[in-house]
Amino acid sequence: MAFILFDDMTMLDFSGFHNAVTWLKKCGVMDDLTWDYCSGSSTVRDDRGMVVQADAVYPDLSTYDLIFIPGGIGTRTLIHDQAFIEWIRAAKDVPYKFSVCTGALVLGAAGFTKDRTITTNPLSLELLEPYCKEVVKARAMRDGDVFTGGGITASIDLGLFFIETITNRAIMQEIQLRMDYPYYKSKEEQTCLKS
Repeated sequence: MAFILFDDMTMLDFSGFHNAVTWLKKCGVMDDLTWDYCSGSSTVRDDRGMVVQADAVYPDLSTYDLIFIPGGIGTRTLIHDQAFIEWIRAAKDVPYKFSVCTGALVLGAAGFTKDRTITTNPLSLELLEPYCKEVVKARAMRDGDVFTGGGITASIDLGLFFIETITNRAIMQEIQLRMDYPYYKSKEEQTCLKS
């Protein structure tokens, strides 16, 4: 997995999904699961001033099975950063493309959401309209190889949704219990799913 980091990202957008999906390795469900913290620079500063060290600077994203892009005010600049967007476009054949909150703007600017129904933070739905077929309000959803989550705390829901998608409900519920997160609704209860 490639976790995309950038200046002025929202850390909870990243950490909710990250915590959920990395339980797959911690619980022994996917012992070979690996991930990198990827960025356009060796360190990034989130929107509250936290500094994070990247593992890889502009790695070849086509070599990963999953990319994840958090949101944050920094996305408003990144969608106009041609070098950054070209780097993201290298992930066009990656099987799983994820965003939480306004990270969907980056997926959109890279061309991954053109004919998709997607979501983002409810306060930013209109920003996505130029990049997709339809924008809906949802906590976690999928349209083909693109998975998107709503605002900030929906990052946890998106992680659990993905776990349930690639494993089963029992494994997802075990991880949900370990996270002490009672709010996620299973796939059967979700209303905004596309496959």
